[in-house]
Amino acid sequence: MNNKDNPNQPKIAFTSPVAVQLKQGEKYYYCTCGRAKAQPFCDGSHAETSFEPLEFEATIDGTSHLCACKHTKNPPYCDGSHEKLEDEK
Repeated sequence: MNNKDNPNQPKIAFTSPVAVQLKQGEKYYYCTCGRAKAQPFCDGSHAETSFEPLEFEATIDGTSHLCACKHTKNPPYCDGSHEKLEDEK
């Protein structure tokens, strides 16, 4: 499922969410490809793929758990989809 050799499939960065501190009203760019070194945020690693970062605005101040498996149905937030994936790293 990791699809690291297919640039048109998201790479599973981690099989657990990433806890990040967000500030209400601030805009962030979530990595959708899984290739960014700055997970869960975009660093431009999606170049040469069909992926684009997801811009989102934080609705609360504080800790949020963002998806790192890239299979959430509620991006950028973790919905537990990682629990159904096998870690192929």
